[in-house]
Amino acid sequence: MNYLISIVGLIVVLGLAWVASNNRKEIKIRPIIQMIVIQLILTFLLLNTKFGLIIVEGVAAGFAKLLEFANEGINFVFAGIANEGQAPFFLTALLPIVFISALIGILQHIKVLPFIMKWIGWALSKVNGMGKLESYNGVASAIVGQSEVFITVKKQLGQLSPQRLYTLSASAMSTVSMSIVGAYMTMVEPRYVVTAIVINLFGGFIIASIINPYTVTEEEDLLVVQEEKQSFFEMLGEYILDGFKVAIIVAAMLLGFVALMAGVNSVFDMIFGISFQEIIGYVFAPFAILMGIPVSESVTAGGIMATKLVTNEFVAMLSLNDLGSGLSERSIGIISVFLVSFANFSSIGIIAGAVKGLHEKQGNVVARFGLKLLYGATLVSVLSAVIVSFIL
Repeated sequence: MNYLISIVGLIVVLGLAWVASNNRKEIKIRPIIQMIVIQLILTFLLLNTKFGLIIVEGVAAGFAKLLEFANEGINFVFAGIANEGQAPFFLTALLPIVFISALIGILQHIKVLPFIMKWIGWALSKVNGMGKLESYNGVASAIVGQSEVFITVKKQLGQLSPQRLYTLSASAMSTVSMSIVGAYMTMVEPRYVVTAIVINLFGGFIIASIINPYTVTEEEDLLVVQEEKQSFFEMLGEYILDGFKVAIIVAAMLLGFVALMAGVNSVFDMIFGISFQEIIGYVFAPFAILMGIPVSESVTAGGIMATKLVTNEFVAMLSLNDLGSGLSERSIGIISVFLVSFANFSSIGIIAGAVKGLHEKQGNVVARFGLKLLYGATLVSVLSAVIVSFIL
């Protein structure tokens, strides 16, 4: 029965992408099938094999060690700020972003990350049927972040068609930055975080190639990566400050959205006898069912999914931790994978603002297709959750 629901879910997700397609004649079926098969294989390897367990445990142990190093700096600056035995979210989950951001900057500066991003992107372009720029952008988005990635390709932004710009933006919204992966791993199981990062990469290309199909000519298939000339310590200081800004911004968003959600839930409960989160849970329940969530758990799952869309993934992960006791282990895994992406309303402004800061005209183009961008990125999250439902 689970397999049947997953198959129906897969067909519906692809159908919803097809309905929104701007040029159905250009859709290339073969690369889409190849990428879905790759997603299934990678998900099975990561979640159902000893080899996958070793990889996930290795990644989790690596991030755990990085968090230990980060805690050295945090304890030095904030020693005694928390009561013994307590672990404030800002200190344990958000401030480590500063150290991980610095580490990413160092790997960028010594040309390790650019090398990895270029060659993985080149390999992906052989599978997804898209250009080198699109493939590089998908990998780079998952490493340096959804706004920073546009800086690396800013030389080409002005020459990109709206179709190619949509694909680049969709990739940026469908993935997550490595700098905050450690924070995610403190909130949901690392194996689901790792799995989501890997299959979202392919999911972004699948949905974009259906909603926004086009052909890149050999003349257009160029990749020009911008490398900023900075001294080591200039770069390091910049990345450390950027990491701190991200931590502060996420903390402010959480403070505001969690408080607002609590207030709105309370008002709705007083007036209607049901919380706002439960109401939007009913709206998203059908999508939860298509993802393989049992009907009895679909309203709770739908509420968590909607929370992510309306606020952000951090708020939704906190909600999952609060409501997880009422969900099965399989449902928690499916929802966890759905949550690991930047697909929410605030990301439209972040991406449009990042592009506009580099090229005003192209930034306006991104703003115009903002809702379609969110629609596609949300379908990527649903697709990843459906793929995982085949395996769990």
